Amino acid sequence: MNKFVLLLGGMLMAGTSMVLGQGAKNIKINEVLTNNATSLQDEFGQHLPWVELANTSFSTYNVRGMFIATDKKVLSSSLTAPQRIAMMSPIPNGEKRTSMSGRDHLVLFLNSNPAKGALHLTAKVEPEHPLWIALYDGNGIDLIDSVSVPALTADKSYARIKDGNMTWDVKPQEAVTPGIGNYIEINESKIAKLKRDDPYGLGITVLSMGIVFFCLTLLYVFFTLFGKIVVRNKAQMKAAREEEYNAAAAAHRASLAEKAKEEPTDQDVYMAVIALALKQYMDDVHDEESGIITIKPHHTMWNNEIN
Repeated sequence: MNKFVLLLGGMLMAGTSMVLGQGAKNIKINEVLTNNATSLQDEFGQHLPWVELANTSFSTYNVRGMFIATDKKVLSSSLTAPQRIAMMSPIPNGEKRTSMSGRDHLVLFLNSNPAKGALHLTAKVEPEHPLWIALYDGNGIDLIDSVSVPALTADKSYARIKDGNMTWDVKPQEAVTPGIGNYIEINESKIAKLKRDDPYGLGITVLSMGIVFFCLTLLYVFFTLFGKIVVRNKAQMKAAREEEYNAAAAAHRASLAEKAKEEPTDQDVYMAVIALALKQYMDDVHDEESGIITIKPHHTMWNNEIN
């Protein structure tokens, strides 16, 4: 019986620890501001460095007892859990805000004194210097999340572009969002974006060649169709001219035929002229010409036998 109780208890503890471990993994470091000049103030009106945690799940999780570390020495595998915990700042109990509901955010002040409040931690931060910051589970062994923050100028933060996203970016003062969801609109020129997305120019090369070949194909199709249209129009115009010419020639021939019926032809005229010339020749023996004596006979009746 005792063995059964011990086994059941062990299973329950393992299951509980797995659930808690899974819940802890949903807590992420979401935004960090190391050089606070005019940004968020604490309850005493002071401008302290701060770190924002985000619950990326839809379930509630209490971060009390977890640790914030800013010293990379805690990564040493030779340290025991108590030694590592001594180098970190615990998130204290007794603060209802540490119970983070789904998609909730929590801001913790750094370089401070826990005596000032439950959200004030002793984790050291040097403004205007790079910072490594980590979130450890309550056992002081499991690293939940960490990020290396670059040196930041006054009132700029280092944040995920969206809650839980793997990509980080520096946010200007007007875009810092402590305690609420992150959203960074990256303003960059098209040229800068193209350089970032296509550093070797392969994409723009393929795109340019594609545009050139597409334009050449389009021109080929256009001029081929245009040439066929021109040739067809010329053939139609030639056929129309030939038809018009044939019609005009037929009309002219018909007109000549009609005139031939009404007026004599040249052959008739020639024959008439020849006939008149012969008639004149028969009537007048000789032409009337100067220097030529023409004797015309005169017939009398003296030699008439009757007479």
